[in-house]
Amino acid sequence: MDFTEDDVAALYDQMYPWRPEPGTSDAFYAQAALSASSVLDVGCGTGQMLHQLREAGHTGRLAGIDPDAAALRRARQRGDLAIEWVEGPAAEIRWAGEFELATMASNGFQCLIEDDEVRASLAAIRAALVPGGRFLFETRHPQARAWEQWAAAAPSRADYQGHPLLQSWQIESVVDGVVTMTETTSQADGVILHVGRGKLRFLDLPTLLSWLAETGFLVEAQHGDFSGSPITPTSRSIVISARAA
Repeated sequence: MDFTEDDVAALYDQMYPWRPEPGTSDAFYAQAALSASSVLDVGCGTGQMLHQLREAGHTGRLAGIDPDAAALRRARQRGDLAIEWVEGPAAEIRWAGEFELATMASNGFQCLIEDDEVRASLAAIRAALVPGGRFLFETRHPQARAWEQWAAAAPSRADYQGHPLLQSWQIESVVDGVVTMTETTSQADGVILHVGRGKLRFLDLPTLLSWLAETGFLVEAQHGDFSGSPITPTSRSIVISARAA
């Protein structure tokens, strides 16, 4: 079968649907977004969150930005629900003082790799917020070493358009907190359909907090999960709520 970048985006939606069920990360973002008059979703992907917000009755301004052209094509195909879609990285956000809330869900923050990229992205998100606006995001805590579990995990299985598919992950390197990995999608008979290579950065908490302060954010809460628990030596996540100072 042919397998394009558009299929990659569609398969992602199928395997990782947005489900704001109580206690989940999706519910954490949805609850905050539904109470905000304007929302900017940074790294919006295929737009699942913003579409569900509109369908749930959000009547304010909704906008998403993402560098993945295929993901945004899928976002736009979901129907005209008066949502703004912009293709580009977080560092190139051009809005100024326009949003009450900015979100970066699904560990999208980890796709910011270089120091300058992180700083520029944070500064651009800060600039897009109204004074006192909130920025909510999460990142995997490096102490949990999540990449070791990915390397040991069995392939994920999915049925896509009548075809059984497998997804597996290989870790190429871990250097200074940056994990380089590949994601391979194949047919059940072993025929490889797509190989995606990417990097994720695992930032320690002190560095993260210092960069937030440097770019004009005041951290109002930091948790180890989405139920509000404190960060401990066994926390797998760092969940941040920050204000545009």
